[in-house]
Amino acid sequence: MPIYDITLTISNDLPVWPGDQPVQLERTQDMRHGDLYTLSHLNATVHLGTHLDAPRHFVRDGYGVDQIDLRKLIGPCYVVDLPDVDHIDAQTLEQANIPAHTTRLLCRTRNSRYWAQADRVFHTNFVAIEPSGAEWIVQRDIQLVGIDYFSVGAYDSVIPTHEILLRNNIVAVEGLDLSRIEPGEYQLICLPLKLKDCDGAPVRAVLMREE
Repeated sequence: MPIYDITLTISNDLPVWPGDQPVQLERTQDMRHGDLYTLSHLNATVHLGTHLDAPRHFVRDGYGVDQIDLRKLIGPCYVVDLPDVDHIDAQTLEQANIPAHTTRLLCRTRNSRYWAQADRVFHTNFVAIEPSGAEWIVQRDIQLVGIDYFSVGAYDSVIPTHEILLRNNIVAVEGLDLSRIEPGEYQLICLPLKLKDCDGAPVRAVLMREE
């Protein structure tokens, strides 16, 4: 069974949300320079690269990433290809032929071209999920939704979509690299760092598929 890594590589070149701390990945000890061991430090927001949002991110009394039910993060998922849309609303999802049994949904959009090109610039016109799309996801009892840029909500209206999803305890996975992934059904593993009471965490996300 092949394994597809859909996680962005963390480096100092990785774009971050405007106003967030840039990634600082620094080697402070290096055996090649005569040190007894090699040691690196990472300084960055927890919402860096491929990451997930816990309810606490946009819900005042929401729970943290360490309290997310791990069963939501492992299991069957569906990758839907939406290459020609500028936003993902309820109509877009309704017309996308998403299987009725889908409980984890990953949205592949034109955003994925940024990762195929190793883009180092943050783009504000990324494709995101509109509030009506978020409501559609809630109504379909989907437990996890992922997208191929740094936010499920649009840059100029980021809060409503997050609130709808997170108030309904739907896991939002952001910053996925779906540039080499064909649409269809897969098995997803998407595990975050166990950060106590935290609003989000980086994840290592992979897809598996029977050939």
